Amino acid sequence: MKQRKAMCITFAAALAASMGMSAMVSAATPVAATDLAYKGDLNLMHFSTSEESEGNGGSDGFRTVIAEWKEAHPDINLVENVLANDEYKTQIATLAAADDLPDIYLIQGMNTKAWAEQGLAMDLTDIIKASPYYDDYAESYFTPFKVGDSLYGYPVLTGGTCTVVIYDKSMWADAGFETFPSTWEEVEEAAAYFADQSVDAIAFGNGGQWQANSCFLSTLGNRYTGPEWFQSLIDDSGAAFTDEAFVKALEETRHLFVDTDIFNDDFNAVTNEDAREYFIAGDAAAFIGGNWDESYIWAALKEDDPEKFENIGFAVLPQPADATEAPNSQNIGLGYAIAFNPALADDPDKLAAAIDFAQEATGPAFSTYVAENYALGGLTDAGEVDLSSFDQITQDFYNWSYVDTEKCEIYDSYINSAVWSVLNQDLQTMMNGEMEAADVAANAQAAYEANY
Repeated sequence: MKQRKAMCITFAAALAASMGMSAMVSAATPVAATDLAYKGDLNLMHFSTSEESEGNGGSDGFRTVIAEWKEAHPDINLVENVLANDEYKTQIATLAAADDLPDIYLIQGMNTKAWAEQGLAMDLTDIIKASPYYDDYAESYFTPFKVGDSLYGYPVLTGGTCTVVIYDKSMWADAGFETFPSTWEEVEEAAAYFADQSVDAIAFGNGGQWQANSCFLSTLGNRYTGPEWFQSLIDDSGAAFTDEAFVKALEETRHLFVDTDIFNDDFNAVTNEDAREYFIAGDAAAFIGGNWDESYIWAALKEDDPEKFENIGFAVLPQPADATEAPNSQNIGLGYAIAFNPALADDPDKLAAAIDFAQEATGPAFSTYVAENYALGGLTDAGEVDLSSFDQITQDFYNWSYVDTEKCEIYDSYINSAVWSVLNQDLQTMMNGEMEAADVAANAQAAYEANY
């Protein structure tokens, strides 16, 4: 799932056109000119190909910082093995199985626990905490790469939300709301008004089954459970899908999709791509999707409907009446981290070079580049970023994504696909009114115990 989301942050090309290509320049913060003792080869494997970097801010930023780091350290031969994403995932798994990983590689969150236990990833806890940029790291991004209290990677590339409410400010003002409602009860009230206008309050698409999990439940669930519950699931330290708080989140999801008229009737048949077209066409007053949908809507409305474009607003999911956690949360994360082959510990100078590379590839040189050129964020806080060359909607979405909201985790970036395939199928059945929340929870827990 993560690959699709990362690959879909493609609005950079349109932004470049609106800003002028001259704006696409080197990072405002340069790579640190560190004096390193190591001289020789340092092997790096990643998937930021030149093709992927065209319009993908994270990959472009990564490649840019790699080039700057090489220039700053001419005595180190950074040997890159760069593969397309699908090929990378296959090849890195093959190398891991053979215990033949490169010095530096990118690890997925779902592999962290197993690879750490197998001795394939170095424990970087003390190294990361000693980083000169540590105080500016977004702590929540480390969650997929933790085993207990130990950290096994520097979260890399850019993060984007999977759960944003995109709404038409004018349509909601006509319904009596100057901003998007903060509670689901208010949304239900608005839905009655919109029904009289032959408009859906919110468009949503779960035709691919994953959308209810990634784009809805992983944020709504956090409102009931808080972050410790999901971290316990990741750590396999006691939490269960059958816990009361998570069952309540499932019950609320069932209620909203089965018992109310908030959403389009065909939400389980259409994809998020279809649903966002309902919003673009004015057949829905809001839409729930991810950052990749925002970029598409941005481009479509800017070109074809400037008035509607100017009325784009962003909001978090409304808070359920019986939820007590994190009302301002939205799920956002980084799916990969820079990890080290533990064999680097045998050569302290080489390890120091690897540490320096990882710090720069995820530090202020990277974060300022992607912020100022793409209005995206990564592990390190970019500080006060000049976004004035971007339009107001892009500035608003940057601030909504990285400044004004609280982060929570994307469920299906963790654990494994065997668990999520069971939950995703049952969610779709439940949202059709054909399954109870407790049964969905029980099946998910059974899959978890059998496969994790």
